[in-house]
Amino acid sequence: MTTTPATRHTRERHTEAPGYTSHKADHLARLNKIEGQIRGISRMVTDDRYCIDVLTQISAAGRALQEVAVGLLDDHVRGCVTDAARTDPAHAEEEFAELNDTLRRALRL
Repeated sequence: MTTTPATRHTRERHTEAPGYTSHKADHLARLNKIEGQIRGISRMVTDDRYCIDVLTQISAAGRALQEVAVGLLDDHVRGCVTDAARTDPAHAEEEFAELNDTLRRALRL
């Protein structure tokens, strides 16, 4: 993964807990559920299940991962970006640049 200078600098400044800390258990629970779902998809392929059923489960797993991503993004905006905007305008600009880069990558799906 390539990082921009602003992204690298912003990551280096993150010495406090991540913005998702208060929702960490929720995110981990969802990721564990998705992990089980992926194992189930693998079993479906092993068991030669019907293609459409496998594709349906793959689509559901992708949506579930997107929901985790949206939750992490929400935590980042409400935590890191908002705090930077309140306390350090220069750092806020870096956070906004990083957020913009992240959204650009995500929307290239």
